[in-house]
Amino acid sequence: MNVLISFFADNPLLLLFVIIGFGYLVGSIRIFGFSLGVAAVLFTGIAFGALDKRLAVPDSIYIIGLVLFVYAIGLQSGPSFFASFQKRGFKINLIAVLLISVGAVFVVVLWRVFGFSAATAAGLFCGALTSTPALAATVETVKSVAHVVAPSSADALMNSSVVAYGLAYPFGVLGVILWFYIFTKIFKIDFAKEEAQRQKEAGTDSISAQTFVVTNPAIIGKKIEEAMKPLVQPGFVLSRIQKGQDIGIVSPETILEHGDQIVAVGTSQSLERARLLFGERAQEHLAEENDGIEYRRIFVSNPSVIGKQIYELHLEKEFGAAITRLRRGDVDFVPSPDTILEMGDRIRVVTRHDNLGRITKYFGDSMKAISETDFLSISLGIVIGVFVGMIPFPLPNGMTFKLGFAGGPLVTALVLGKLERTGKIIWVLPFNANLVLRQIGMVFFLAGIGTKAGFGFGAILKSGGWELVAGGALLTTLVVVLAILVAYKYLKLPMSAVMGMVSGMNTQSACLAYANQHAQNELPNIWYAAVYPASMITKIILAQLLVSILMLL
Repeated sequence: MNVLISFFADNPLLLLFVIIGFGYLVGSIRIFGFSLGVAAVLFTGIAFGALDKRLAVPDSIYIIGLVLFVYAIGLQSGPSFFASFQKRGFKINLIAVLLISVGAVFVVVLWRVFGFSAATAAGLFCGALTSTPALAATVETVKSVAHVVAPSSADALMNSSVVAYGLAYPFGVLGVILWFYIFTKIFKIDFAKEEAQRQKEAGTDSISAQTFVVTNPAIIGKKIEEAMKPLVQPGFVLSRIQKGQDIGIVSPETILEHGDQIVAVGTSQSLERARLLFGERAQEHLAEENDGIEYRRIFVSNPSVIGKQIYELHLEKEFGAAITRLRRGDVDFVPSPDTILEMGDRIRVVTRHDNLGRITKYFGDSMKAISETDFLSISLGIVIGVFVGMIPFPLPNGMTFKLGFAGGPLVTALVLGKLERTGKIIWVLPFNANLVLRQIGMVFFLAGIGTKAGFGFGAILKSGGWELVAGGALLTTLVVVLAILVAYKYLKLPMSAVMGMVSGMNTQSACLAYANQHAQNELPNIWYAAVYPASMITKIILAQLLVSILMLL
């Protein structure tokens, strides 16, 4: 055994991939319908780290993984993150901050009951809510206020915060996943059904085409642009129109006449709005016949159109074409004129046969191009993010905090994801490239941080660390259960969004990985990114306050 441990200790790169591979194997095992999935990589790392302190993946590996993971999530979630503040994002973040503050108050209760030191209590808070930046802030705060204790006790206090963090951290991850599993069973969650219902309510359910006959006297003689104006968000697009025997592409300048047959593409709800606008459904659908008009699916790969809104392209005027559907990732939806095109989008274009070559060339339609990654924009974005994470923000009494390697790249990526492009620099990544980058970063981070958390774990348990484990488990349970109940019952969020929100509150990517695996949609990432920045900053500040206040009591 010692020979094997020494071998892995001398070959950290080999150790990294053994942990990742073995973790995936363990994560695929299902017991009573429950599996850890990719989160098992973390616990495999802890197991290896607990065997011997030499079995540690270099810090640079998990830091690189963390930066890649949060940066990719930020780019993908940027538009949705900022859109959430226009709705109820402020309320969500306020609730997250209040729930984390409840956890800080509970730590004070544990400190009083068990007689923990102030540094231990703060470390327990950081570990139970899995915040490494908060732990770093705790250690720095202990150093700054160590003058109130004997010099010989200063080092012991700093070590106690790290020990408490290490003991509380595993359940801070596993406990969240466990409560996710329990509540999905209690509430009998069917993620596929829940997502289908959410999409239907949002008007993003299955898309179809329907032909309508123009009989509404209020729109006869008006241009399409004028007739559609009262519908702020119609949810459907118009593709073809038949006037007598002539069939053409709909443009904003098309004038509606009684008896015209017009084809609309959208969801069932949006098509009902189209019926009310135009008059009545046609008895027969205007089929896609050999009328000189064709449909084609085209990959968006031309950098010149990436990051632009559809209306900016003037497709009707330049090509006599219209985009009727857009597929992004695994989701089909009806685009609006304000929809921003991203690299790798697959659009369905309707145009005359003679224009297909030009329109295809205009959008690129290159699988090779959408598979390539612009490492210049990635590198520049991450450099900016790391610098943002290094900026010290002042706090009272001369203290400071930093966003660090997690917060800096995430905040930067959220902004860049919202911007889409700056001049010729395209910040966003193709969906497939983003997903691969995210997954690589995630497993690197989980394997690396797992080996760090496993150091001396068994020895500390034997020396009386069970009180800290129990206290941390209680704290994790209190915050997580309250958060799930408030988000699901009070805020009426889908469970996939609830899991993303709770993972963001815990600033825990392993929990997010579990949520993503089971939800099979983007809601966990969106809600994770929505509360992550505020939650991380709140925990950093509260950890410093716990040390500062409790050491003076």
